[in-house]
Amino acid sequence: MRILQVGAGSGGIAVLDLVARDPRVTRVALVEPDVYAPHNVYRHLFPHSAVGRLKAELAEEWLRAIRPDLSVEVLVADITDPARQSDFARLAAECDIGVCAADTESAKFAFDALMRAAGKPWVLGEVLSGGIGGWVHRFAPDGACYGCLASFLQREVTEASPAPPPDYSDPNAAREEARVPASKASIAVIAALHALAVLDGGEPESLLFSLRAVPGVFEAAHRAHKFRVPRSPQCLTCAPAPPQTGAELDAALDDALARVGAG
Repeated sequence: MRILQVGAGSGGIAVLDLVARDPRVTRVALVEPDVYAPHNVYRHLFPHSAVGRLKAELAEEWLRAIRPDLSVEVLVADITDPARQSDFARLAAECDIGVCAADTESAKFAFDALMRAAGKPWVLGEVLSGGIGGWVHRFAPDGACYGCLASFLQREVTEASPAPPPDYSDPNAAREEARVPASKASIAVIAALHALAVLDGGEPESLLFSLRAVPGVFEAAHRAHKFRVPRSPQCLTCAPAPPQTGAELDAALDDALARVGAG
């Protein structure tokens, strides 16, 4: 199994560590632009002594230490960088499945477009603000896109709760709700579910898992909820004739961001 992953933050490296230890995985390609910062230490696998170094280089060293036989390629790059799209397209064509552990909405949309163009499945996992829970979704290249998923989650929570809901489409953007960062234990639970979705495959569906009871959001802790996300008829990305030109792709992205309230 050949993996293409974007992101090696506290959640991304936890997923990568679990996935790479499986003997079925023979190759890992990682795209990660960031530097390891002091605030990363308490929820990361890398040591304090590594602060200031590139996460991509640290991840490569970690992988080679635990799996000397593993083929590893790292790119110190932003997945949204227009100048590197040919490199990303090559990695997507060479992989069997994609793993998204990116923090930003633009990166998630870019990875979705990349994997869809390559005709490859990919898996996204996120820890919700404050570590109250998290969700994992497996995407099929001919199924609902990331914009459909994000807008579906936001709509469902908004309709279920009279209080302002957590921003499921971008938990890290909800600064007022993220006063207490997710603990490493919370990250580890969702990372394990994320890794299982990568390794064990399955149908394109979402698993929403509560870690704490939160009034108006989760009735009880440690509850799993599975659901299917349909293609949105208003989604330009999932339309019968997908966007092809640069202008059409920009319009599709603007439409998707508007539907998740990120525009």
